[in-house]
This record gives sequence, structure tokens and C-alpha cells, in this order.
Amino acid sequence: MSGFIQGEDRSQATLFPDRLDDYVAEDSAVRVIDVFLDDLDLSGLGFKTEPNDTGRPAYHPSTMLKLYVYGYLNQVHSSRRLEREAQRNVELMWLTGRLAPDFKTIADFRKDNGEAIRLVCREFVMLCRKLNLFTNAFVAIDGSKFKAVNNRDRNFTRAKMKRRLAEVEASIDRYLEQLASADQQEPAEDKPQRLEDKIVALKKEMARLKKLEARMLKAPDQQISLTDPDARSMKTRGHGIVGYNVQTAVDTEHHMIVAHEVTNVGSDRRQLAKMAKQAKSALGVEELRVVADRGYYRGEEIRDCDQAGITTYIPKPNTSPNRAKGQFDRKAFRYIVEDDEYECPAGQRLVRHMTTQQQGKTIHAYWTFRCRMCPIKAQCTSGVHRKITRWEHEAVVENAQKRLDRSPEMMRIRRATVEHPFGTLKAWMGSTHFLTKTLDRVNTEMSLHVLAYNLKRMMNMIGTKPLIEAIGA
Repeated sequence: MSGFIQGEDRSQATLFPDRLDDYVAEDSAVRVIDVFLDDLDLSGLGFKTEPNDTGRPAYHPSTMLKLYVYGYLNQVHSSRRLEREAQRNVELMWLTGRLAPDFKTIADFRKDNGEAIRLVCREFVMLCRKLNLFTNAFVAIDGSKFKAVNNRDRNFTRAKMKRRLAEVEASIDRYLEQLASADQQEPAEDKPQRLEDKIVALKKEMARLKKLEARMLKAPDQQISLTDPDARSMKTRGHGIVGYNVQTAVDTEHHMIVAHEVTNVGSDRRQLAKMAKQAKSALGVEELRVVADRGYYRGEEIRDCDQAGITTYIPKPNTSPNRAKGQFDRKAFRYIVEDDEYECPAGQRLVRHMTTQQQGKTIHAYWTFRCRMCPIKAQCTSGVHRKITRWEHEAVVENAQKRLDRSPEMMRIRRATVEHPFGTLKAWMGSTHFLTKTLDRVNTEMSLHVLAYNLKRMMNMIGTKPLIEAIGA
């Protein structure tokens, strides 16, 4: 074998055995994980550290967190795979001090310490604040759908249940007709028996579906998932999936995730204020700017943000039925603040005539009786007169739209900000689904993904050695 690079003899003895530290590069990511978690005070985060039934001491939460953060940073999520890596991976041996917990211990740690793990994710954001990475106080909020283990055939909504029951009933009727036709002829000896067996099986399926329907109707959202009880059917990019809606607030300067939450509500309409307030709290600022897409547009959410000192930039969706009919939409009517009146395209004033309560909101109604004589009435309304309604906090919503009109680059900033984290997280997960079954455990798993993403992002941005020095400072 001359002429090739030769390896060392496996039986070669050394005077001084190699240290484990010699096998870990100075700029290795495990050194960042080690210094971050060692520097973190875990005593007040609520980790469960009870010894097992045999009296053996528990593993320190820092050791288990190091194992998990390393695993998620390298796309190793399974507790069984983490057990194997701890036994053969030199970097993990260095990180955990050669400790190798079994897969059950690893899995139980993630299951039993969900809230504490999410607090560790928040502590990393605090570290970013310490390093002055969030000086702009400007975040982009967005949501993305992630699949659950639950198959679509094991998720039932009212419409899907109604359709399945109708299909089973139609199949029973068809087989009954075939059975009646077979009785009048001379079929094969086993054909009637096969038909009867199919009918019996379908009747059992009908009974099973009826029981599921009763359970489904008792659920708050009248939906049921048999594999993952908290997973829900939701639309994404024109088709449906059974999964979860992952909400994130991302710093627009460094693309770090400052707040996140997993929900099983398919719509983003009621998520804005909650996520914005979480981001504001995590950043520790008095004022915050937030940009989001039109899926978050809702008057009450924008008002809540305004009252919390959060400035929003959100486009209003074009949902006016009048525009589809070729008539003037609401934008054609100008509100005059000092007179509390609207001016229509014909130059007439719409005066406030009444105030009502609708779904807990105070709504003012404006119209004029001159509509009947208006030469362009056909372009405005097909009714007796055109009525314009205005919410008492409408000015807050209008200001949000005006801010966006003055800053059109905001939507470009939003796209450039939120696409990177979601693209990375989905790439890390690949074709796999969430490994867990309840919403609480999915939130824990996503927190580990976010922690690994932020750590990776910071290492790429600052560098491993400078980051170690900054954390230890």
C-alpha cells in the first residue's frame, strides 16, 4: 500500500493519552452550546430534577439541554437517535462529559419540561439583547402551516363527516340493490354471501362514524383528529393539511426569531396583537414597529396594538362587494374629521344618523336622503340610499393604512425577513412531521427548533470564537 497516506496502527500505545478536548475544534458549535448553557441560570426556570424510583440522581438539566440543542442543530430530533449519538459522537461526548442517557430519559425530559424549555428559548433572546442586536425594535410577524402526524383521513369536520356518511349510505344502498337483483337470478353460490359481508362491514363503519360524529359535535370547533387530538384541518397555498399554525415574530435586521407560538387555529386574523405583545415583552422596549401581511388585518387587533404602544404596518384586503359589481367602494368616500361626515363621489355629505352595537363594537351609520336624485346613483348603490358604517376606533385602522402607503418598502422588508426563518425550519424538518401529539408538546418541540435556528444564525453572523467571548464576558 505504499504511495498512499497511511493511518495509525489501532494498537499503537501512547505515552500520554489524547484528551477528548483535542478532538473538538476551537471554532466548533458545541463550544458555543456549552458556554451558553453553562452561563445560564436554570434554577428558576422550573426544570424537574427528581431522582428516579431507585434513588439514582437525575441528570442535570444543563446536560439534557446540551444534548437536545446539539441534536436539533444537527437535525437529530428522535430520542433513540440522540441516545446513539451520545454513545458514539465525539462532540457529544465532549459536550455531556461522556454521559449517555437512554432514550426514555431523553424523551421524558422533553415531555416533562416543556414550559422550562420555552423559557430557555426566551433567555437566548435576552442574550441577544445583551449583545445589542435588537436596537431597531422592528419585527415582521407571519405564520406558516406545519404538518402533524395525523392523516387527513383521520381528521373529521362537519362537512367531511357529512360527506363520509353519505358515501357509506350510498354504498349500502348499492349493495342492497345488487343483493336483491342476485336473489332474482341464479348467481354464483358465494356472491350473495360476499354482498352480505360487505353490507355488514359498511353498517359497522356507519355506526363508528356516528359515534365519531357525536364526539366531533361536542368539540368547541366541531372538529376531531384521531391521531393528534390537537391537530386541525387548515388551508395552505390552495390545498388543505392537518397540522398546526406556527406564528413567529422575526427581527427585521438580523432575522432572529424573538417570539413564537404554535396554535391550531388556521387563520392569522386574531394573532397579530398577541404576537406583537410577546415580541415587545421579549425585546424589553417601550415602543415597537410591526409589519405583517393582509391576512392579519383586523380592526380590533390593530387597536390593541396601538393601545400597547405598537405601531403597525398592515395592508387592507380588498373585499368590497361593491367594487365587484362595478360600483364605488368605500375608498371613494372621504371622511371629514372636523364635521364627522363623509363626502361621496358626487360631492354630497353623508351625515351620521344612528349608532348601534354590533358584536361588541360601537358602529356609527352615515347616509344622505339626496341619493334618490343623484345622477350617478347607479354607480353607487342599488338601494334607496348608500349607507357607510364607521367603527368608533376606525381612525386607528386608517392611520395604519396611511403609514403603509407612505412606506411601501415595508412589504418588501416583511418578505425578506420572514421567508428565511420559515425556509430554514422547514428545510431542517424535511419531509418529517412533528414528533409529538399534543399542542403543548408541539410548542416545546418548536422552541427547540427556534433555539437551534437562533444559535446557528448568531454563529454565522458573529463567528464562533467572538460569540464565545461575548457570552462569557
